[in-house]
Amino acid sequence: MEHKYALLVCSGDLRPSANLKCWPMQQKMEEDLAAALRNYSWEIKRAHAYNEEKGHGFIDYQHIGIKIFREIDKMRPLIVAESVWQYSHHVLAGLISHKGPILVVANWDGTYPGLVGALNLTGSLTKAGVKYSFLWSKDFDDPFFTAKLNEWLDTGKVIHDLSHVNPFAINNVEERDLIIAEKLATRIKDDKVIMGVFDEGCMGMFNAIVPDDLIQALGIYKERLSQSTLYATMQTVSDAEANAVLDWMLQKGMKFVWGTDPVNELTKEQTLEQCKMYIAAVRLADEFGCDTIGIQYQQGLKELTAASDLAEGLLNNTDRPPVFTGKGKELYPKVALPHFNEVDECAGIDGYVTYHLWRELGLNGDNTLHDLRYGETFTIDGKEEFVWVFLISGAAPASHFKGGGYAGAVSMRQPPMFFGKGGGTLRGVSRPGKIVWSRVYIENDKLWCDIGTGRCVELPDAEVDRLWKLTDPQWPVMHGVLDGVSRDQMMAKHKANHIQVVYVDGDYEVRKAAEIKAATFVNLGINVNFCGI
Repeated sequence: MEHKYALLVCSGDLRPSANLKCWPMQQKMEEDLAAALRNYSWEIKRAHAYNEEKGHGFIDYQHIGIKIFREIDKMRPLIVAESVWQYSHHVLAGLISHKGPILVVANWDGTYPGLVGALNLTGSLTKAGVKYSFLWSKDFDDPFFTAKLNEWLDTGKVIHDLSHVNPFAINNVEERDLIIAEKLATRIKDDKVIMGVFDEGCMGMFNAIVPDDLIQALGIYKERLSQSTLYATMQTVSDAEANAVLDWMLQKGMKFVWGTDPVNELTKEQTLEQCKMYIAAVRLADEFGCDTIGIQYQQGLKELTAASDLAEGLLNNTDRPPVFTGKGKELYPKVALPHFNEVDECAGIDGYVTYHLWRELGLNGDNTLHDLRYGETFTIDGKEEFVWVFLISGAAPASHFKGGGYAGAVSMRQPPMFFGKGGGTLRGVSRPGKIVWSRVYIENDKLWCDIGTGRCVELPDAEVDRLWKLTDPQWPVMHGVLDGVSRDQMMAKHKANHIQVVYVDGDYEVRKAAEIKAATFVNLGINVNFCGI
């Protein structure tokens, strides 16, 4: 009888502190996964050993991943097991050249988190044109996982239910709504949009880089900026200017959890440094004529200065502290300067279009990306609903929060494991309301966008706190229910670790807003799927 086994690799972080802290969870996941395979008389063999010197067994650099894949049998079934946030480029080169069946597996846990890392990897594989299968599980013995695992072991692929996905039918959109979409798309293409990119390719997110020919076809052109310039410009911002931004937030009722230990606590000095970054970012955007910007931060700036997240959240809010030139002219007055967190250019396209389209519709266009971080089933208004925990590191606008915007916001220190120089978030709980969600992504060398509707729901305070503690309690959160899309359908189809969300306030019909947005994307040249609606 043939000895049946699959090889296993695991991509990790670049930051040693993260890999060390997360390694025990990865070990537990691999043990559970091995037990699941043994039920079908299969074994797992690690393709790379635990590194005694480093204290973990993650692939933590691209060159190490390439060397490991040189020794791998390219025809052997391969499992990529992810229980942590990972840098996809560590393994992407090897996966692109692998010939055997590939299965990406994520643990359903919000802690580090594997499902976010895995979604980034699957989105990157989709963009790269690599065939793969994808599974997720809390404990690797539930019926859904075991049945689909057996399917992969037998056939080398997994077929998921994608019945919620339908090509967008633009012919069904009312003529007056089509005119709005066509006008905005034409204006973008004719007038052109400049996207400021402060260093490209954050944290191995290959799926977040849009090739120039595809983005230029939309009328959007990248201005490639350096984070070194951002840091240098921060040094030209005066203490008085930084204090003015901080005073503005304090007058709005925002709270800051300050301490005196800069290693483990948020200090006022760190917050003022973040205020300087905010001012510097707006001034550089003005200098280069940018309509939207994205800061990478995690490579480069994390060794130099406090986190970018507070600045990002301010930029994404229409009501934000004023920034002036040296001659006293206010920059971008009375509007947001849409920021795409982690320099995710797909989110940058979406964020810019959404902000300006919503303003045309008479709606508040403040929007943000979130991680699809976690989720559980709750009883909402007497009905069982799967509630997503959408979470991001601080870039959500205060207008999304219950409790009065900034008055409902608090800035807490980013985790020292990831943010050695400190800095706070713009944290709050998103208010109940209707939302349009979306994701721009690349498949078969074309731009696509999946669009759906949903709502943000209000959970009991105890549940909010519990879910925060399972994830990152320092980060802003949205508890989202998606219309017509189950947990497993969303995981199977979504091509990114990020999801874009925007509110549809008042009496405006949420489906109508989604249709106009979809029509705008179609007129720009982006292919659109309606999901669940």
